[in-house]
Amino acid sequence: MKLKLSLAAVALAISAGAQAQTEIQWWHSMTAVNGETVNALAADFNSKQKDYKVVPVYKGGYDESMTAAIAAFRAGNAPTILQVFEVGTATMMASKGAIVPVSKVMADAGKKFDTAAYVPAVAGYYTAPNGQMLSFPFNSSTTVFYINKDAFDKAGIDSSKPPSSWPEVVSAAAKLKASGHKCPITLAWQGWTQLESFSAWHNTLLATKRNGLDGMDARLVANSPLHVRHIENLANMAKQGLFVYKGRANVPEATFVSGECAMITTSSGFYGNVSKNAKFKFAVAPLPYYPDVPGAPQNTVIGGASLWVMAGKKPEEYKGVATFFEYLSRPEVQSEFHKKTGYLPITLASYKLTESSGFYKQNPGTDTAVNQMIRKTTDKSRGIRLGNYVQIRTIEDEELEQVWSSKKTAKEALDSIVKRGNELLERFEKANKG
Repeated sequence: MKLKLSLAAVALAISAGAQAQTEIQWWHSMTAVNGETVNALAADFNSKQKDYKVVPVYKGGYDESMTAAIAAFRAGNAPTILQVFEVGTATMMASKGAIVPVSKVMADAGKKFDTAAYVPAVAGYYTAPNGQMLSFPFNSSTTVFYINKDAFDKAGIDSSKPPSSWPEVVSAAAKLKASGHKCPITLAWQGWTQLESFSAWHNTLLATKRNGLDGMDARLVANSPLHVRHIENLANMAKQGLFVYKGRANVPEATFVSGECAMITTSSGFYGNVSKNAKFKFAVAPLPYYPDVPGAPQNTVIGGASLWVMAGKKPEEYKGVATFFEYLSRPEVQSEFHKKTGYLPITLASYKLTESSGFYKQNPGTDTAVNQMIRKTTDKSRGIRLGNYVQIRTIEDEELEQVWSSKKTAKEALDSIVKRGNELLERFEKANKG
């Protein structure tokens, strides 16, 4: 009887302990290797303490999860943590009352939160003009260039020297095609890689007002002679079968992993997928540029996403969020995340730890993203923060697709991107004035 009573007491104690644990819903958009890494991070954090349980929930692509979270917030059942891609930053910043600044969450929980510990280009992007960090940098990436070294060797191209300029890319693509490659180069995230990053990399404005960082009255100027020249160049490559369009967002990435396409410009966060699944030798290289453009190459802009804390939650949930963010900032945690995924190490300490571990020497090219981002930024290259940018990205896709299919000239498509995009920017400015 005593044994039964003691077992019951233990069960009650376990039950009470379980009830005391605070659950934190984390909505994210990470798939494949990156999705596995998110689940592993949550599981590791949960195993290291008993007060909080972080529950990662995949909610579809970035645009889908953001839309779902806004609807959930209005209905009163938003997640505690929401992963939002960088182009949603201006929209989240304008969502007064929907979010709690991360610096406030950390301060209220009594956690040390020194923004100087973070890589400046990353921290600056998510910081308000008053110096308050609004969201927690998580999977920050930038655009890089991947090549299939085996395909290069087969085509008689020196695979130890990836093309660094666009003229060299054209030359390599022609040799790849001549050697039988049906898809010499493709592009993922075409608006991000070929307009946004392209602009910063060439120290050219995408939009006025320092690309929107100086105010909501910014307007697109992505139809400059340089932009037209580049899109025309890609259109000519498409006509010759040197560039093959494979779809929007990250859809084209699968064609590189399979070996179908030999070159791709996409996110540094693609590294985990390639290193795990590609059956060939590959290299990660800086984005190509036009050597005759003054100031090029400059720096690339931030991509990926950050973690926003939603309003209307209980104090213990915010304490849990602060504890989790403290865990995510640990140099060893950040370093491992960086090595596995290709996303940037968000703190200077984690970058130094990765470097001292010999990872960059053992895996040449893995520091490309870091090197592109830590260059000194200019007023034209610090970042892009524009309202309604999720919709503007869709416009970029629609118009560029018209160019690749020879239905519009580069100039016509870029003029249309500017006109249609500026209408959305005006609408955003009016909706968020005051």
